[in-house]
Amino acid sequence: MDRRLTPANGRVAAAELKDQVSAERFVAGTWKAVARPVADLLDAPGGRRDRQLLYGETFRVLEEHDGHAFGQARRDGYVGYLSSADLKPVIDCTHFVVSPATHAYPAPDIKVHETMALPFGARFRVVSASGPFFETEEGLFVPKPHLRPLNAAMRDPATVAQLFFGAPYLWGGNSTRGIDCSGLVQAAHLACHIDCPGDSDLQRAALGTDLPQGTSPRRGDLFFWQGHVAIAVDADVLLHANVHRMAVTYEPITDAVARILAQGDGPVTAHKRL
Repeated sequence: MDRRLTPANGRVAAAELKDQVSAERFVAGTWKAVARPVADLLDAPGGRRDRQLLYGETFRVLEEHDGHAFGQARRDGYVGYLSSADLKPVIDCTHFVVSPATHAYPAPDIKVHETMALPFGARFRVVSASGPFFETEEGLFVPKPHLRPLNAAMRDPATVAQLFFGAPYLWGGNSTRGIDCSGLVQAAHLACHIDCPGDSDLQRAALGTDLPQGTSPRRGDLFFWQGHVAIAVDADVLLHANVHRMAVTYEPITDAVARILAQGDGPVTAHKRL
């Protein structure tokens, strides 16, 4: 069973896994929300970052031990460890950030010192409006143009991905502060209410239909390599978070295919279309 998607660590496991895995106890878990702009989801306490969760996203806590919470992200089922200090009680969020970044203020005034800076995808519960701001459950004020109702899907994954242009590359990153190739593809699709796993190999298996070699690309098509994924913005150009430029950049498709092959990372393994 893939440890990234299996909520079990030997000491504890999700109740639905009883009779499937070995654990000292099986629990239903408790839902909590991310309390900081970006929180690292680790493969072990103090370990490597696998992915990141954003402010307001929910996490099913199965166990808290030595300052870490073990559990599973609601958005894609990814399993790992968050710092317990990064979590708070769940709020039923209504809106999410649709600009590359925004600020939350302690008052409806752009001249006061901001409380926090937040990336695309962060979530809030809006309780009222005050002039050009929405007020959140926490008593924060966020500019109205930067928020969108969670139930109002964005329409084009490629357009969402383009909001990340220039964002720095970060292994395991999921925000405009830093993102990797699969994080970019996931953010683009989730904003359009299209289910999408967190890692490129999982995306390769779950998303779209394989196209024959030589098929002319269309906007939104996905190109996969071993350990890498990119999204086409038109028939000739793709957008991807890449180590070559250490950023989210545009690159001609033919150039990317040749460069990646020349650097020893192999040919395209799949061209897929949703």
